[in-house]
Amino acid sequence: MKHFDVAVIGGGILGCFAGRSLLRYDLTAAIFEAREDLCTGVTRANTAAIYAGYDMKPGTLKTRLCVEGSRNFEKLCTELGVRYKRCGSIMVCFGESGAKVLEKKYRRGIENGVEGMKLLSKEEVHALEPAISPDIYMGLYAPYSGTADPWELGLAAAENFLANGGEILKNCPVTAIEKNTDGYRLITPNGEFTARAVINCAGLFADEVREMTNPPQVRIFPEKCDYVVLDTTQSNLVNHVIFFEPEEKEKGLTLVPTVDGNILIGGSTVSASDKAENLTTVEGLEKVITQAKEIFPALSAESIIRSFAAIRPNPWAVIADEKGEFIKDGGSINDFTVLDDGDFISFIGIKTPGLTCAEGLGRLAADKIAAAIGKTAPNADFDPVRPPETRFANISREEQAKLIAADSAWGRMVCHCRHVTEAEVIAAIRAGAVTLDGVKRRTGAGMGRCQGAGCSMKIIQLLSQQLGIPASEIKKDSHGSKMIFKR
Repeated sequence: MKHFDVAVIGGGILGCFAGRSLLRYDLTAAIFEAREDLCTGVTRANTAAIYAGYDMKPGTLKTRLCVEGSRNFEKLCTELGVRYKRCGSIMVCFGESGAKVLEKKYRRGIENGVEGMKLLSKEEVHALEPAISPDIYMGLYAPYSGTADPWELGLAAAENFLANGGEILKNCPVTAIEKNTDGYRLITPNGEFTARAVINCAGLFADEVREMTNPPQVRIFPEKCDYVVLDTTQSNLVNHVIFFEPEEKEKGLTLVPTVDGNILIGGSTVSASDKAENLTTVEGLEKVITQAKEIFPALSAESIIRSFAAIRPNPWAVIADEKGEFIKDGGSINDFTVLDDGDFISFIGIKTPGLTCAEGLGRLAADKIAAAIGKTAPNADFDPVRPPETRFANISREEQAKLIAADSAWGRMVCHCRHVTEAEVIAAIRAGAVTLDGVKRRTGAGMGRCQGAGCSMKIIQLLSQQLGIPASEIKKDSHGSKMIFKR
């Protein structure tokens, strides 16, 4: 039975950062991930926006970590060798009702310590965003906003965790936890493990994991959002992260110019019947497209290359009713829910701005757990730096020629849309990708205009060769997504 000082349950971006932060201390840690790869849950699908922190309640943990996180995000991305576009954000409205909301958010941002904000006139908005609707009334600018690739950042944190001596156990769901005098016994299909402490980062299932050892206190009631992705031909349309504040009391819209040059637009929020309901809806997508065209009239629906749905973990405090069933108690919880049971910390319902705050939340949990188990001695060998991956599309012709001369795999193009080479795909597989989507998340192959039509079979062949399994066993993503059924 293998023992760790700390077990991190869940290999999303929060679990990866919690694990990385733990290894700043002289202790042993492992990440337990139920799926075949990391960052496949909530991390996989979100707006990818880095928030400044002006629209959150003053004095909360969420606000403090968001303001700190956005201010230091560029430094974090540099440290981990991932891309970050600090393009700033503009929240826009179409009338006086929305303007009052923007003015309130501006005052709140000042109170929260957000730096560099500015209320913009209609003319100032147009100067920054020439393609925006002429009917825009005013805007709120925040310079410490931007966009990063969520899974690129999460996977980089995981690689840094491994480089510093951590262990990652994939396909290893924790099915039961038993409390004992020395800590906890974790039961998995791959055997039993022990740990002195646990950090619960199980995303949509964090409430269920905590209830393996504690009575219900907070439960997750999922919400679903629909998103669309525009081709890079529209990349000059949007210059900043755009938040739309509607005149009526309803969910607004976000438009994000991603690090890959696409425009990501979302999302229409509706309640979900279960945590696995990730199907898009016609109504949701139509609403997203209609609103987006109202804000940017030149936006072409013909440039949409992908749509997807995301599930958000919406937390509610719960109480037992007369039948003993747990029901919602009061309103939804707006701050981050960190349930601290001493040697068992649970993050339940971490949503927006979870990406912005992932590193801060991970460090918070690591500090608490290290103190709880008396392992606060620093790890003298900890190295926070992870060298950036070489992206063939982003280097000079001279650098490309040198790589090809050293290894001909750099000269064999796999994904023509994103200019991803065979060498990059092989590196992704060796780094842990076992599915088409695993390769896509690490390299960008399959994310271009053709959405994998031209490169999927090449990637399947490389996965088959590198993993030593038949091509018919290769999946697009998780269970039930085989690509080849018969030769």
